[in-house]
Amino acid sequence: MNPVFPLSLSTGWFLAASLLLGLLFGFFLERAGFSSALRLTAQFYFRDWSVLKVMFGAIVVALLGLAWLSLVGLADMGQIYIPETYLWPQLAGGFMLGAGFLLGGYCPGTSLVAAATGKLDGIFFLAGILTGIFAFGLVEPRLGAFPGSGARGPLTLPQLLDLPAGVVAFLVTAAAVGAFWAAEMSETEWRLFGRTYGKEQAREAGN
Repeated sequence: MNPVFPLSLSTGWFLAASLLLGLLFGFFLERAGFSSALRLTAQFYFRDWSVLKVMFGAIVVALLGLAWLSLVGLADMGQIYIPETYLWPQLAGGFMLGAGFLLGGYCPGTSLVAAATGKLDGIFFLAGILTGIFAFGLVEPRLGAFPGSGARGPLTLPQLLDLPAGVVAFLVTAAAVGAFWAAEMSETEWRLFGRTYGKEQAREAGN
């Protein structure tokens, strides 16, 4: 019996379903343009907010889907595994991941998508990730207590904000709607600026 959903799957079928979902995840990432470092880094210049739209949209869909499935008794939220929080090492790791994303144009998931499509930058980025994992495994015993520092246990937003799960789901959905609107406004401004700048350049070239 699956601990989250009331489905009985053998190990083989469970692995097959996991493989299919992984392939679909990669396919839709590629269709969203996430195999392009230029598309991904455009968000840092406020030109293209596809990353925010796709990922925030996926978060909201999963959040509301699990909430509704729980309400009708098709999912047991108490059985979902929540990784423990280690504040300081996760802040350091998040900073390094963000810096790598900014410099290289990929996160771990999108680098796999790019590598699968044969893009050399994605392959090299993925090789760098694997090298970093191996290097961390070598130095981790020498880091002392730091990897386990700032332990807070498995935290969730309802616990952190001391609010009911339904209220948090509403707030996250409202934040997503606001973020989508702001992203559309930003992209519209960039398109208008691009057209205006292009016309000015054309006039200057004509003169």
